[in-house]
Amino acid sequence: MSQLEFKRFRRLRNNPIIRDMMRETHLSVKDFIYPLFVINGEKIKNPIKSMPDVYQMSIDVLVEECKQVRDLGIPAVILFGIPEKKDEIGSDAQSENGIIQRAISAIKQNVPDLLVIGDVCMCEYTSHGHCGIVCGNEVMNDDTLIHLSKIALAQAKAGVDMVAPSDMMDGRVAAIRQTLDTHKFKNLPIMSYSAKYASAFYGPFREAAEGAPKFGDRKSHQMDYANSDEALREVEEDIFEGADIVMVKPAGAYLDIIYRVKNEFGMPTAAYQVSGEYSMIKAAAEKGWLDHDKIMIETLTAIKRAGADMILTYFAKNMATILNKG
Repeated sequence: MSQLEFKRFRRLRNNPIIRDMMRETHLSVKDFIYPLFVINGEKIKNPIKSMPDVYQMSIDVLVEECKQVRDLGIPAVILFGIPEKKDEIGSDAQSENGIIQRAISAIKQNVPDLLVIGDVCMCEYTSHGHCGIVCGNEVMNDDTLIHLSKIALAQAKAGVDMVAPSDMMDGRVAAIRQTLDTHKFKNLPIMSYSAKYASAFYGPFREAAEGAPKFGDRKSHQMDYANSDEALREVEEDIFEGADIVMVKPAGAYLDIIYRVKNEFGMPTAAYQVSGEYSMIKAAAEKGWLDHDKIMIETLTAIKRAGADMILTYFAKNMATILNKG
């Protein structure tokens, strides 16, 4: 076979400069949203056993962490709160004095140029650990919407830059949008966890946020991981109800969903590289089975290549440090 009878793709791979010029997908520090866990107290930085280098932090420590995040060029954080006391309706999440509201205010006062996103859910705040109001063994959809709207409004009043409902109740985007608009927060955007799957990858997060359900599971409202078309219906409805950004969660095992969502709707699309994805890489790297940084970069690149405009990841600081070094 003569060389004219086939294409020589390797010509553009031999030289590292040409490889860089031909690269189709580029990670940027501006792609990342850094998840943070906040608790009551002072000078507290509790390591999370199943998530190396991730911590529960009191507000004073959290503020210093946010300064580091800003200095690295990471544009945004998303906050998850662990209250001092929990009850059946997650009162702390709705309170003006709640842990998240106080954290939002402190960050906006001390690091005003950092975008602060508030997770809107009830699982970390309820005594039963479920994402909504429970009657018997059932999570009540419509009753929950009232409380989710109150949580979003409390965060808005505290100065949050964006709210992110993660509960997967039907109609919650519309309920939150209506409440925010009624109280003159029409310009506050909603990033909706639109296609959130009932995944085994959430295990370490439930330790970090202390939000594991006390009974049952979340399959009645989170999506079946075998379904793909259903994700498009969920996303379409959230867009109709007023979501400004849609999200797929988890990311790594759902790259096809990220691709389909971005391709179908062309909406700003977020993807959450969740705790289990993070912990698997950390554990394998500690064992010496994988190269930590190479796997981190490859997985994040894959998520962006699939269509994500922004990535929620616990690797944000690690990745930003590498990118800032060029």
